[in-house]
Amino acid sequence: MFVRISKGRYKPELHTEVTARLAASSASLVPAIRAMRGCLSYYVGSDATSCTMVNVSVWDTLENAQAMGSLPEMGALAMEFIGLGVEFERPIVNYPVLWHFPES
Repeated sequence: MFVRISKGRYKPELHTEVTARLAASSASLVPAIRAMRGCLSYYVGSDATSCTMVNVSVWDTLENAQAMGSLPEMGALAMEFIGLGVEFERPIVNYPVLWHFPES
């Protein structure tokens, strides 16, 4: 298993807009991600204190996690967020899972 973490930073005055856009992104992203192979779970969040947003996903293989980087819907949304002023950390890292809870 692999955990993929994408993180972006934004100015405090953008928090409401970024959070609203993240919430709305489920309409296009959920169907697209569900159509991909190997996604075990996906989480999206934003934090007003740190002015950051994250996409955290769990994948069965590294190949499937890396495929997220070429998902057209994600690329389009990334460009929208960059247009708003979000700065993304690069590269996006895919971490091999050493352990997790609960054990299955």
